[in-house]
Amino acid sequence: MAAPANKYHASKVDVNGITFDSKKEAARWRELEEMERAGEIIDLKRQVPFELIHAFECSGKKFRPTKYVADFAYVSAEDGEYVVEDVKSPATRTRLYLLKKKLMALVHGIIIKEV
Repeated sequence: MAAPANKYHASKVDVNGITFDSKKEAARWRELEEMERAGEIIDLKRQVPFELIHAFECSGKKFRPTKYVADFAYVSAEDGEYVVEDVKSPATRTRLYLLKKKLMALVHGIIIKEV
């Protein structure tokens, strides 16, 4: 059963015991699972964390690390490319997300694929 909608009006969805933030994200997971079974992709993972800024201290104040958590990550079986995906709608492309997207490119050399 779907949980109440979040601030972006998406309802959490359970698929095979896995909770997704939206129906769109759950549907993409099913597509990726099928692609993995077909041998198109390998090493499929979900909720993959990336550290963008390490924890640090400045003038006695401690700052926690800044992280980005990708919806999905996998390797293309065709060319070996490491792919990071985020399921996005226009409403969820916040300023914070756009900043983290830039940091992913700068720090990790990864361009997030939005689906």
